[in-house]
Amino acid sequence: MTIETERREADCLGSVSHAVEERSSFKMPEPVKKAVSAFAKKPKTQEAEEGSSVVFTAETEKPDAKVKWQCNSKDIASGNRYVIAADGNKHSLSIQAITKEDATVYAVIAGGSKVKFELKVVSKPEALAEAPAEAPAESAAEPQPAPAPEQTPAPPPAETPTVDQTAAPPPDAPPAEDGQPPDTRQDLTGLFTERPQSGEVTVGGNITFVAKVNAESLLKKPTIKWFKGKWMDLASKSGKHLQLKETYDRNSKVYTFEMQVIAAKANFAGGYRCEVSSRDKFDSCNFELTVHEACVTEGFDIRAAFRRTSTDGKEDSGELDFSALLKKRTVQVSSSEPDVDVWDILSAAPASEYQKIAFQYGITDLRGMLKRLKKMKKEEKKSEAFLKKLDPAYQVTKGHKIKLAIEVANPDVDVKWLKNGQEIHPTGSKYIFESVGNMRYLTINHCSLSDDAAYSCVVGEEKCTTELFVKEPPIQIVKNLEDQMVMKGERVELECEVSEEGANVKWEKDGVELTRDESFKYRFKKDGCKHVLIINEATKEDCGHYKVKTNGGESVAELLVQEKELEVYQSIADLTVKAKDQAVFKCEVSDENVRGTWYKNGVEVKSDTRINITHIGRIHKLTIDEVKPEDEGDYTFVPDGHAFNLSAKLNFLEVKIDYVPRQDPPKIHLDCMGRTAESTIVVVAGNKLRLDVPITGDPAPTVIWTKGEKVVTEGDGRVHVETTKGHCVFTIEGAERQDEGVYSVVVRNPAGEDTADINVKVVDVPDPPLAVRVVSVGEESCIVQWDPPLYDGGQPIIGYVLERKKKKSYRWMRLNFDPYPETTYEAKRMIEGVAYEMRVYAVNGIGMSRHSLSSHPFVPVAPTSEPIGLCVDDISDTCISLKWRRPERIGSAELEGYGVEYCKEGTDEWLPATEGLTDRTALTIRGLTTGDKLQFRVRAHNMAGPSAPATLAQPVTIREIMQRPKIWLPRNLRQTLIRKVGDTVNLVIPFQGKPRPQVTWSKEGEPLKPPFASVRNSEVDTILFIRKTDRQHSGKYDLQVQIENVEDTASVMLQVVDLPGPPEALKIMDVWGFNVALEWKPPKDNGNCEISGYTIQKADKKTMEWFTVYEQYRRTNCVVSDLIMGNEYVFRVYAINLVGLSQDPCNTKDSAYIQKTGIAYKPPSHKDHDFSEAPKFTHPLVNRSVIAGYNATLSCSVRGIPKPKVTWYKNKMDISNEAKYRMLSKQGVLTLEIRKPCLFDGGVYTCKAVNASGEDIVECKLEVRPQIAKEEKKEAKKRED
Repeated sequence: MTIETERREADCLGSVSHAVEERSSFKMPEPVKKAVSAFAKKPKTQEAEEGSSVVFTAETEKPDAKVKWQCNSKDIASGNRYVIAADGNKHSLSIQAITKEDATVYAVIAGGSKVKFELKVVSKPEALAEAPAEAPAESAAEPQPAPAPEQTPAPPPAETPTVDQTAAPPPDAPPAEDGQPPDTRQDLTGLFTERPQSGEVTVGGNITFVAKVNAESLLKKPTIKWFKGKWMDLASKSGKHLQLKETYDRNSKVYTFEMQVIAAKANFAGGYRCEVSSRDKFDSCNFELTVHEACVTEGFDIRAAFRRTSTDGKEDSGELDFSALLKKRTVQVSSSEPDVDVWDILSAAPASEYQKIAFQYGITDLRGMLKRLKKMKKEEKKSEAFLKKLDPAYQVTKGHKIKLAIEVANPDVDVKWLKNGQEIHPTGSKYIFESVGNMRYLTINHCSLSDDAAYSCVVGEEKCTTELFVKEPPIQIVKNLEDQMVMKGERVELECEVSEEGANVKWEKDGVELTRDESFKYRFKKDGCKHVLIINEATKEDCGHYKVKTNGGESVAELLVQEKELEVYQSIADLTVKAKDQAVFKCEVSDENVRGTWYKNGVEVKSDTRINITHIGRIHKLTIDEVKPEDEGDYTFVPDGHAFNLSAKLNFLEVKIDYVPRQDPPKIHLDCMGRTAESTIVVVAGNKLRLDVPITGDPAPTVIWTKGEKVVTEGDGRVHVETTKGHCVFTIEGAERQDEGVYSVVVRNPAGEDTADINVKVVDVPDPPLAVRVVSVGEESCIVQWDPPLYDGGQPIIGYVLERKKKKSYRWMRLNFDPYPETTYEAKRMIEGVAYEMRVYAVNGIGMSRHSLSSHPFVPVAPTSEPIGLCVDDISDTCISLKWRRPERIGSAELEGYGVEYCKEGTDEWLPATEGLTDRTALTIRGLTTGDKLQFRVRAHNMAGPSAPATLAQPVTIREIMQRPKIWLPRNLRQTLIRKVGDTVNLVIPFQGKPRPQVTWSKEGEPLKPPFASVRNSEVDTILFIRKTDRQHSGKYDLQVQIENVEDTASVMLQVVDLPGPPEALKIMDVWGFNVALEWKPPKDNGNCEISGYTIQKADKKTMEWFTVYEQYRRTNCVVSDLIMGNEYVFRVYAINLVGLSQDPCNTKDSAYIQKTGIAYKPPSHKDHDFSEAPKFTHPLVNRSVIAGYNATLSCSVRGIPKPKVTWYKNKMDISNEAKYRMLSKQGVLTLEIRKPCLFDGGVYTCKAVNASGEDIVECKLEVRPQIAKEEKKEAKKRED
């Protein structure tokens, strides 16, 4: 609502002050407190043309005040269009190139004051371009005040402060300050970066409260709660009129929480609270919502103002309330007197004072005031049916039970319980009704959300109502998600279990919420407490961290998707073909989408007119037409993306007719004979080894195969030897590592023999890596090392593949898909505080080894943050004392200790101050060289290693600093110290001073000696010890602390007390009737303290049994009465002091005989003296100044006979029944104790004493000062020194 709109409303309804409007409403108002303004000059509302510039200025009371400018309740920062300047206590806001959008409400905040003002933007008139150039430029930009309406009353005098919240101020007048000071504490501390601000809304309107939290330094997502009043949780009240929203900005890492009030009602007004928490951090903020009645400015119907106060819907029920027609006027607000509630004063005042009080507090509607007082007294009428009613509201956790109790006046009456207006009938064990005497109970078992309702108890025609709020407990995750690694295309099910059936959970992937999209990629399944996330046909894009969230916790798991392992259904086979024949190599694999490449002797085979390469489904074919001799060789098929191959050999069979002599010596035709690397035949373990050796000879030679000196035969089922015409074939099925070596073939016939050696090498997958170990860990990573395998399989190691798993899980997850060449690897993306295990595979050209042994379990942790508050505590010529505080962030690992190091200035060598680590947050380093300039640093250590160092701001010179001697005498020793004879005295008095001062004790000028008293001194205190006190130890003890010519002294008074001696000269002064008059003298020895009284005892001489007549009797004479006639009595007296009764009494030498009847005693006639005396204060009250938070006492003494009645007043108000005050009276000394006074307890306190003879009054002023911060105390002490 703009200021112009408010002015129109004020013209319609008149002007009335906020205080009068509150007093005329139905609800009891809270006293409005006038905040002290922090501004000496406030910015004014201005009007400017579009495209021009404007400057708002403000002056603060204090030159160092922090000032913040706002636009529409949002902070303004200096930029292209806004210029913020400050010069001492003068502050300005400049707005350049004004546009229509700048016409809004602005505010300036300083301390607890907030001032609002407005910028009005007017369009630039066309005639302005034709204005003469010599016209002053500032005349066009200067705002002109708008003419005030005739109905607007004249402003009050400047010296009279007023409050006007409806009428708009003129543009040149400073705006009024808000009633509620803004909360600017977010600039100093807390979790909030933006706090919700108090707001105003009209009935039916919408308003949104925004809170922002920066989660960059938080380990866990913050939890926020919205409350109305003290305890009403608004989370369960979301619906038509209330919506709670939450957003997260991943770039700025800021959470934004919104509470939106829709179609506001009048009962929505009140105090609200926002609480945010994250693990061990907590912050809260209070704000107010004010709901105004909608005001109709056009077509105003005066009949609508006469509304009735009843809510039952009848037109003629209730009382007329015409407060809307009240004429609005200003009322003076006095800040000199404390805020009071006028309705409390009126309710306690007699009717004759109503008009006087109404005139004093500015109430003009006397008739409305009387109606309200009548209604207040009617409400205070005590219920006839109920002795104790239900509370306004109750709250219970879902699943628990609650017991509602009332107390009725008639124990025999029947009650009815209603729920939302419907009577409750006992059904099963849900509702239990109890009646015990006057008490009536309703117990609701197993509360659910359906029990959240209004409950009433009806007794006859009366009823009491309450509201029950059922709070849902947080949903806990009982079974966490587990990491999974699946093959591409497989189905994935991530399953968790929560603590309650039917609970709602939220799934996220890498921080983004998952929903059911159009392709139905994600499916969410509920089965009781189990929740399952289903992914059909997983792809590489599905890799990531998946999180399930409830309102009570969360669980994270990682999903890895790996390509499927390719299976070979049919491998290619060796072929032997003749010239002009066709050779076909054929293989079948499991994946029909896999492509591959054909190689011949390591060279890729290309299609041409003779060679045809086909791929149909899972079958791959290589067809060679019209085979030629050059086609002979090793053919290999390599699937794309897979680390294996399929090999076979093509043998060319050439038919030759040789015309040779019949005697032809044998000959072996081999190109690979010898033991060189080039002539070595390599075979993969498990594959078939086939040695086809061409031979010639006539007649056909015999063939013998040997390995070493052993002849190889077909005894083993894996070995086959075959000889054909022109060839001898040696085959081993499934080659093994022991088959490696040099094979010799010998061919013989009658014409001779020939020999050839064939070197065979069997290659295999390597052995597993050795000694897998984790050398260091981080917050979400670790560094793994391992040793290479002992056997590399005959092929060089290409790299390694690593896997990890959680200690409590059984699923291993692969960390890399491409072989990693090094033996040190950094594993990332782990969860801090969770135990993991690692294992490694070795990879060579043949394949992957078996996995290694698992590493020892480890937990990823991060080093702590650096220690804080490192400072020098003490320093001397050879040592220094350092102290610091624990790091702010410890992490999941325990803190092992602190490492302290020092470095000499000019060098980079840091030396440890101690061996190992220290657990304490303070350390004294000794053995340093005097005069050295050293730099010190401290690092915190945990499992992850040392933290960042905390270093002193500058090097420290090792030299003792002179400090003046000062004795810190404890408060209890500033008054006389009283001890009994035989007690032990142990006085500890701290002091300061450097170098170590000389301490001297003396008593009455004489130095103390060991037999009399023992003295023990240290660097910071001195102890005076007396093992067993005696009367001679009483006196004044002087303490002197001296450094060279500077000294400080203090004195302690010690009083050693003992039992007093017996009284003296006890005499019987007179005997008459049944009375005896006694008199005695005080004892010579009072025990070194005042005699507080005497104990008088009597005894019959017949029995000699002593009976006490008086205790704590203060005079030295008394009259013993009510003695028995005919008996003879003796008397004795004990003296009493602080220690107790004297050991021996003083007895009467004579006895007193009480005469029998017949002897009449005529007492002398005398006139009774009138001892009555009017009260008189013998010691008045004294003005005092105390510190807030510490108990204070006001004391005075009064005399008067008879004992006067004492009454205490504060600001002329009786405080006798206030719980905060305690009144004491002891032997005429009156004491008023004020428990922990606050700033509002200051004022004028009066003590009034009244008896039948008169009265007396004494008063004083009490000033309560705020507590001084520790820094200010230290500065004050420095100035005193």
